[in-house]
Amino acid sequence: MKFTKMHGLGNDFILIHQTQKPSFEECSALARKMCDRHKGAGADGLVVMYPSEQADFSMRIFNSDGSMAEQCGNAMRCVAKYYYEKISSRKNTFTIETKVGVQPVWTDGKNVRVDMGKPVLTPAEIPVRLSGEQAVNQTIEANGGSFRFTAVSMGNPHAVIEVGDLDKFPVEKWGPVLEKHDLFPQKANIEFVTFHSPQEAWMRVWERGVGQTMACGSGACATVVAGVLAGRLDRKARVKLLGGELLIEWDEQDQHVYMTGPAEFVYEGVWLDHRHTRG
Repeated sequence: MKFTKMHGLGNDFILIHQTQKPSFEECSALARKMCDRHKGAGADGLVVMYPSEQADFSMRIFNSDGSMAEQCGNAMRCVAKYYYEKISSRKNTFTIETKVGVQPVWTDGKNVRVDMGKPVLTPAEIPVRLSGEQAVNQTIEANGGSFRFTAVSMGNPHAVIEVGDLDKFPVEKWGPVLEKHDLFPQKANIEFVTFHSPQEAWMRVWERGVGQTMACGSGACATVVAGVLAGRLDRKARVKLLGGELLIEWDEQDQHVYMTGPAEFVYEGVWLDHRHTRG
């Protein structure tokens, strides 16, 4: 089986292009094998492309633990680049069917701009176990620590937490604890953020089902939404991650969030299962 390794700001994926809708159960098992960094190709996730009746193509994202992700901005930029380079004869504008709906995409061949849709702010729909219309600047406590967070869904749940010194913050300590907190019935992606100006935020992320990654596109979108709600960011801001920078805009008219950033090819390969590797 042929595959392509790609990354968006260091958030890396194995991409498989199928001619028909795959078995998601088989994809889940395959993700656990292929994403293993010691016994597989190694990646944060497996992305499967296949035909769509509603859009130019469909995609589904499987985390390295085999769970299916609803949304992933970096993976969307990777498949957009793949489609632009390998399939579409360099068509600049197209649509992708994801688990959360059909999303428009634009690319100039280097950067990819994705319409990430409207953020969901109602706690019950994110979901987060809180009442009210929004979950802004709420308290979360775990293992003797206490933080203030804002919950946002970009098709997948996020908790954005402002910290004083991001460089010294122990993401590996608090990420896995907060990801599985009782407040989040479907777990959550946890963003730790320092706001440097109304136009710039620095972010590190603990991704649900993966762990700490170099970047998270939907997390960057959630960060800007949370920053706007808290009065800390303008509606158009740059988010700096370990792997690079994304430009995020929360449009005031249509209320959609737009993400712009690069995607890169790493290599192409052929996956051989155990039946093909016996001597």
